Amino acid sequence: MVANRAGPVGGFLELMVEHSGDIQLSIIAPAFNEVDNVGPLVERIHAVFTPLGYEFEAVIVDDCSTDGTREKLLALAGQYPFLRVVRLDKNSGQTAAMDAGFRHARGRIWGTVDADMQNDPGEIPRLMEMLGPDVDMVNGWRKKRSDNILRLIQTRIANGIRNWLSGENIQDSACSLKVYKRQCLEGLTLYKGMHRFFPTLVKMRGFKVIEVPVSHYPRAHGVTKYKFGSRVIRAFIDLLAVRWMKKRQLRYTCRELSPTADFSAADKPPATSGV
Repeated sequence: MVANRAGPVGGFLELMVEHSGDIQLSIIAPAFNEVDNVGPLVERIHAVFTPLGYEFEAVIVDDCSTDGTREKLLALAGQYPFLRVVRLDKNSGQTAAMDAGFRHARGRIWGTVDADMQNDPGEIPRLMEMLGPDVDMVNGWRKKRSDNILRLIQTRIANGIRNWLSGENIQDSACSLKVYKRQCLEGLTLYKGMHRFFPTLVKMRGFKVIEVPVSHYPRAHGVTKYKFGSRVIRAFIDLLAVRWMKKRQLRYTCRELSPTADFSAADKPPATSGV
């Protein structure tokens, strides 16, 4: 993974003004067997973003669903021109679906959300306004979660272990409601399970991350696709990989020297390493 941060990227309003006419926002959502949820999701995106006056797109990635999600999305794409449908050739998991969405996204800002509608895509504009020279990514924190007690316990344990081993203080790394400047993730090589650690990976690249509370709602349709094994055991294994990456990350500064200049002088700003 190679860092591509050349300096602070402009804020939300700067991006909107300087690049009017371009796709300014890509809303990316992975979907697996969410036939009853993708309709409300697309309708909510339409209701929220169409009146705002800037160019946007929704990239929904179907992770090889078997319940008619693909057919529903294609029907919706015929009704809503902003909708783009990407389908994985085989069921590949949430990280792969997110990665496919990132690779197809054209916006200068990326907003992510699950297709299950437990997070409201209508909160994305509020998070976008927080972007600026000192904020490159806004991570959602489901402070008041609408989950059953078992899942709440699993989540609290997982977040505690994640922060303990990774040296982080993120409250809700796995929340899908996030907003990024595209430079945060563009070109980043992802591996299975890495979607749980986006705030850490973004910070390792030299970008600045904040976390803010967001709403969380009960699932209206369908069932969760992630059981205890994937949420705790697999996440723990993935966490060990991220911990290794942080400990082995190259950290150095350097500068190019000139034979005609005083060697104690700074000929050029120092270059810094990243991921």
